[in-house]
Amino acid sequence: MCGIVAAVSNKNIVPFLIDGLLKLEYRGYDSAGLAVINGKLHRVRNSGRVRELATKVQSLDMKSSLGIAHTRWATHGAPSEKNAHPHISRDGLALVHNGIIENHESLRQSLIARGYMFTSDTDSEVIAHLIHKHTQSTPDLLTAVRYTVDELVGAFALAVINEQSKNQIILARRGAPLLVGLGDEEVYCASDSSALLKCTKRMIFLEDGDLAHLTASGATFFDASGEEVTRNIYESNLSSNQVDLGGFDHYMQKEIFEQPGALAATLEMVTESSAISPELFGTEAASILQSIDSVTIIACGTSFHSGLTAKYWLEEVAQLPVFVEIASEYRYRKPIHNPNTLIVVISQSGETADTIAALEYAKTLGQTKTLSICNAPESSIIRGTKLKFLTRAGPEIGVASTKAFTTQLASLYLLTLVIAKLNGKISSDLENKLLKGLRHLPAALNLVLKLESKIIGWAKRISTKHNALFLGRGIHYPIALEGALKLKEISYIHAEGYPAGELKHGPLALVDNDTPVVAVAPNDALLEKLKSNLSEVRARGGELYVFADADSNLEASEGLHIIKMTEHLGHLSPILHSIPLQLLAYHVALARGTDVDKPRNLAKSVTVE
Repeated sequence: MCGIVAAVSNKNIVPFLIDGLLKLEYRGYDSAGLAVINGKLHRVRNSGRVRELATKVQSLDMKSSLGIAHTRWATHGAPSEKNAHPHISRDGLALVHNGIIENHESLRQSLIARGYMFTSDTDSEVIAHLIHKHTQSTPDLLTAVRYTVDELVGAFALAVINEQSKNQIILARRGAPLLVGLGDEEVYCASDSSALLKCTKRMIFLEDGDLAHLTASGATFFDASGEEVTRNIYESNLSSNQVDLGGFDHYMQKEIFEQPGALAATLEMVTESSAISPELFGTEAASILQSIDSVTIIACGTSFHSGLTAKYWLEEVAQLPVFVEIASEYRYRKPIHNPNTLIVVISQSGETADTIAALEYAKTLGQTKTLSICNAPESSIIRGTKLKFLTRAGPEIGVASTKAFTTQLASLYLLTLVIAKLNGKISSDLENKLLKGLRHLPAALNLVLKLESKIIGWAKRISTKHNALFLGRGIHYPIALEGALKLKEISYIHAEGYPAGELKHGPLALVDNDTPVVAVAPNDALLEKLKSNLSEVRARGGELYVFADADSNLEASEGLHIIKMTEHLGHLSPILHSIPLQLLAYHVALARGTDVDKPRNLAKSVTVE
């Protein structure tokens, strides 16, 4: 959960390193640092944000044609300058590391016995000293790194430089993402393509276990056994302005308002079609999806909530039993495995460590019918499944996911329709009707976004509170969970989501006039039940904030605040109702003065366990 950038060139690369760190700061922002070689190794670090590091570097007038840099999300050791990367060893060796080394304690003791001095509390410093140890028996830095990674247990992405090898950078990857960018007589490296887009769109993704040797003239790749290999060049279709703020104040705000376009892009392949094709999910999709008798969805956080929503769709429309699993729990238990279940893994980044591990675990159980839903075309999760669907949300920088969530929901609804069609559960007339609803989604979202001014008024009232409850029934219960997650992530207000029918089984004890209760109230079959639950809240002095459909016959009164949505979208209502909850969380956070895009203790891409 850290950001790595590196470059080797025939010109000064320090501005690139700083700009790259700024682009990757969403991956970690506890501390930052860089190291360059200009005759000798020079390192600058600080606790805090990248802009503070940039000020230090500017005051030193640093220049170099070779360097590495890092922005950190703390795992081992508190956020501090001494724990910031790069870490160094003897003879001018430095490295940056993303990941976790599980056997760092035993390695540390062995290295201390050899006379190495540790100055940080991190697991990463162990790697620097271990590489240096191997350079004593081999002068070749690439070989020393290869010997080192053979001793490491855990996940890592590494970029290594030293004074003796002034014109090269060595990379290694196991578990954590790393990619190379090819320029004109310069080569770059980063954890994420967003850091490279200003310089190049020609990128090569390291495979798991790969090492790479970078010089200004090019990159050479090696597999885990040390054999030289060829890796494909990928031409990114992203532009640098897609990762800029534009006219918005925050990335989260920008990404909320990008959702109509993101959904239109995700649904582009069915926009002009009167029928839905299994090949949306891959050439083998028809045969695989016709052979399944159940679905297991595996994900974390917001992606888990999208899976919970899809369970309702798949069971009602496709008529298949569905199990939704938290990735970090699934991999450590012994589930009943079924070779005819479809394993669906969902991740915005495609590098979520727990989800990747859960996918591999499912495969070891003989569950090889796999599908990934992801926003990153060259990610580990996309490469690890037989079937795949790209959400096409574009870069999502804000830590609290917004457009990734709604595009995941749209993708899962497409999957529902495909499976239902293959199994003869929907007629062609119903298929056309449901597809028409999907095509209408972007326009419907644009109308919901116009409710922002009303939501701001609610946000100011809620921003003074310390706790909140979110309620939903049926398919909107996962949306209540997601609304609560958004609020707690960026405003730091304690919030919990509940099925409204569960109020009387415990949560009602929390209701008082200082605990706002936010409810999702579409005009569906459960509306009357939900109204009864809301009455329970009002009877206990609770203050209600209800997002209702235009025809739901709910009217505002004292202690009951109503915002009417524009229309009811049936099955797709959860996607529509997600938007006002995102806007509510955003404006509550603004009113409280928190860091919306970089909430404390969190990072965007969770690449460690």
